[in-house]
Amino acid sequence: MYRFGVCREMRGRVPQIAALNWLSSLSVSRSIHNLPFATIEVEEISGSQPAEVQNLVQGKWTGSTSGETIVDPLNGEPFIQVAEVDETGIQPFVDSLSKCPKHGLHNPFKAPERYLMLGDISNKAAHMLSLPKVSDFFTRLIQRVAPKSYQQALGEVYVTQKFLENFSGDQVRFLARSFAVPGNHLGQQSHGYRWPYGPVAIVTPFNFPLEIPALQLMGALYMGNKPILKVDSKVSIVMEQMIRLLHHCGLPMEDLDFINSDGKTMNKLLLEANPRMTLFTGSSRVADKLAVDLKGRIKLEDAGFDWKILGPDVQEVDYVAWVCDQDAYACSGQKCSAQSIVFMHENWFKSSLISRMKDLAAKRKLEDLTIGPVLTVSVVSFFSLFYYRSNKLAQLIVIAPDLADMFFNHHLTGKLNHAVNNLEGKKM
Repeated sequence: MYRFGVCREMRGRVPQIAALNWLSSLSVSRSIHNLPFATIEVEEISGSQPAEVQNLVQGKWTGSTSGETIVDPLNGEPFIQVAEVDETGIQPFVDSLSKCPKHGLHNPFKAPERYLMLGDISNKAAHMLSLPKVSDFFTRLIQRVAPKSYQQALGEVYVTQKFLENFSGDQVRFLARSFAVPGNHLGQQSHGYRWPYGPVAIVTPFNFPLEIPALQLMGALYMGNKPILKVDSKVSIVMEQMIRLLHHCGLPMEDLDFINSDGKTMNKLLLEANPRMTLFTGSSRVADKLAVDLKGRIKLEDAGFDWKILGPDVQEVDYVAWVCDQDAYACSGQKCSAQSIVFMHENWFKSSLISRMKDLAAKRKLEDLTIGPVLTVSVVSFFSLFYYRSNKLAQLIVIAPDLADMFFNHHLTGKLNHAVNNLEGKKM
């Protein structure tokens, strides 16, 4: 009787549970589609329903007669249309920056209430990013344009949310704290103030579509600057949606400009608008050129050749292997701090470190984006380079055996030998 009663009760509750689950899924679906700031639905972006990325100038979102089509990095299908500005269309952006005086939009003597306004905006934006549906929206959007694992993409959202949380309330005002030094006679004092540059520019790369531009943008706004922001067009849709979120949280539309363009157009804009400071994150080659073009009015954040050095004391091998794997392959090795090479004492080489690193690397797969796709290098080119360098330069490269077998079993050996023969006489 007890068993029968339980079964009957469960059968009676199944339709109720199903109905509740259906209502719950409907509610979640509606809430995702009804994000008050969003102009897209992440999962619906496709070749048949492409997303559009606009520019923001002088307080208005605008399109463009020309544009760049961004392909889905996972399947090559065109799925985002970016309204790019060419060299003939930069004048509105130049005019917008020129309207900002060198004492900025606010400073300790001008519109100090804006410090509190930005603290309030940070508080609201941090709260929104803490909501699961908003956090998931940005996490999945990052994954669509810069394939990385959900955890890696979520890390960007979390860091941005914590940054905004840290600068909530009075913290923006405290960030502008001044100082005073007593003089050498009665009535004399020396005062120092944190002063804005005024019109500034921010240029950011593809590998962190949210974290890098969001933190740099907010820092510029906090101190009274008017920034123009350019993000790599392949991932700029993420920051476009973040700016819309900031507007929803109360940021005035005219406080910043957002531009999509190629490098040549942006270089011309910087020369004509002449911002008082430019913050550039990217390659050293472009950084060197900008440093000359802008006569030193630039701050640089670029990557390097990152070493890891393991001394003679072998300990916590599993943890060290995990750190090496994360530093080398998380975000497909595209982090600014990605591990480039490991120098290890022979004691480590005798340990199980190499085999543990090999096991961890073999677990990464495209299905969960723990390793990302490579669309611009052919398999033959990759293995040709691997073969050449491993034999000619005696570098140790660890590759999952199953991966190597898969390629070589598909009759690539002949093609590889032909490619390697062509490389023999070339300087690498």
